[in-house]
Amino acid sequence: MIEVLKNRFLDNPMRHQGIAWEDVEMCLNGNPDALAILKRMEESGGEPDTIGFDEKTGGLIFCDCSKESPAGRRSLCYDDSALLKRKKNPPTGSAVGQAHKMGVELMTEALYRRLQELGEFDLKTSSWIATPEAIRQKGGALFCEKRYGVVFTFHNGADSYYAARGWRGYFQIPCIADSNADVLIGVA
Repeated sequence: MIEVLKNRFLDNPMRHQGIAWEDVEMCLNGNPDALAILKRMEESGGEPDTIGFDEKTGGLIFCDCSKESPAGRRSLCYDDSALLKRKKNPPTGSAVGQAHKMGVELMTEALYRRLQELGEFDLKTSSWIATPEAIRQKGGALFCEKRYGVVFTFHNGADSYYAARGWRGYFQIPCIADSNADVLIGVA
């Protein structure tokens, strides 16, 4: 898994400017659980890569960087609550349910937009994103896609599902700076 991540990291430098692979590898080696999560993301077609650090927590962010929403994560309603309410022609699962089993969260709208600044994603598909509780309580859920060079955020009933709509996940690996060496160290 480390070799796959290294190759992807080196092939896509625009996603993580100013970050050295050696620092990422150090964070990964300090977090064996993170490698298991990244492997599940990879096996489901997500093509995980780092897109930098969270400004608030300092955590190293890994997210799905596949060009389109992963094929194995499509045709799902938003969450398990919507799945239970869907009586006629229910899908096989939910985006939130799959994400939690994988150990990740659905991307937020802000994170989705940040990803889109680093490349072009979901030009033919769309992805469920984390939905504010106020919208979810009314039965809705949010999804995003990029068309005509613009990132759009839409809403739909949380129980809806489409062959071209999947989900993108992310998670953070806690890392700290070594004050003596100005590098990052993984924190388990």
